[in-house]
Amino acid sequence: MELSSLLNRFAEPETLKMAKLGRELRAQGIDVIDLSLGEPDFDTPQHIKDAAIKAINDNFSHYTPVSGYADLREAVCTKLKRDNNLDYKPENIVTSTGAKQSLANAILALVDDGDEVIIPTPYWVTYSELVKIARGKVVEIRSSVANGFKITPAELEAAITPKTKVFMFSSPCNPSGAVYSKEELAGLAEVFRKYPNIIILSDEIYEYINFTGAHESIAQFSDLKERIVIINGLSKGFAMTGWRLGYIAANVDIAKACEKLQGQFTSGTCSITQKAGVVALTTDLTPTFEMAEEFTRRRARTLELVKEIPGFTCFEPQGAFYIFPDVSYYYGKSDGTNTITNSADFSMFILNTAHVSSVMGDAFGEPNCVRFSFANSMTNIERAWARIAEALSKLK
Repeated sequence: MELSSLLNRFAEPETLKMAKLGRELRAQGIDVIDLSLGEPDFDTPQHIKDAAIKAINDNFSHYTPVSGYADLREAVCTKLKRDNNLDYKPENIVTSTGAKQSLANAILALVDDGDEVIIPTPYWVTYSELVKIARGKVVEIRSSVANGFKITPAELEAAITPKTKVFMFSSPCNPSGAVYSKEELAGLAEVFRKYPNIIILSDEIYEYINFTGAHESIAQFSDLKERIVIINGLSKGFAMTGWRLGYIAANVDIAKACEKLQGQFTSGTCSITQKAGVVALTTDLTPTFEMAEEFTRRRARTLELVKEIPGFTCFEPQGAFYIFPDVSYYYGKSDGTNTITNSADFSMFILNTAHVSSVMGDAFGEPNCVRFSFANSMTNIERAWARIAEALSKLK
């Protein structure tokens, strides 16, 4: 059997691959602590679950409009005005089966063969692979721990060419936890004003998990708003990963293009999820804020534990629920059986020796780093880092 050459253009997500390896070890009876997946370890708030139960009882069990129920798209607009002071209408909104599909819709709607897409490193693993699926060219702007994993306006402008079609970034960032301030976004906006044909994809899925204060969206610069696509969803801020609900806010032409693509791929997302989403977006945010407070405590404890690890260079995340230390101090070291030559070796050593799952930095465009999540209980976080410290102490 000969499969499509499309499959050779992109790789399996390393986040899912590491989770799979962890499950395989657990099936063998090994106690693996998962610090790999980006999923809140909280249950969906009760009032959101109640809305889903009501939707089932009210027989919302039929096909939905491709872009989503009208009340859900209106709820997204309400949320964007309430939280971000952004004015959108329902025709600007397309809801999808998770923010990942929203990203895929946007990339496929915008990128043609040979178009360049600028992505600052580190970036979520799927960004680059979606560009490859669309036959675009990924142009990386390297950042580092030293500059807080953020790029400057000069670095952005230096990466732009006549083939640049899209700029894509996240704030708060997965995996680094970097958060762009209003002033930093304003600096990038000044560059974009010189290049009116560039579309900006702003992934804001972690906006509620922000340790610096209020979330700042680049869409607040009204003269750029028509060429900005906001990507967001309910997975992270509402502990609704399995419900699969994402959305874009964009100009009408882009929204219609995404709706057209989605109409052939999946049509509208789950009717029950949509009704629950209306309640999530428009009612009490107390559970979201309480979850963010717990992540704040876990972040502080994780940083305390990480500072005890020799050789780690670690940026203190400003948002999301990951740390992304530079682990290159351990490259070239060995325990007599295993030699660490790169971040993949490091992650596999930690998995097989300490039985803690992580994700190698190569997947995020930063080969010297490894991503560890603190979306796990405080007890498991402490157990995991004790194991990691013990395993690393054997490397010479």
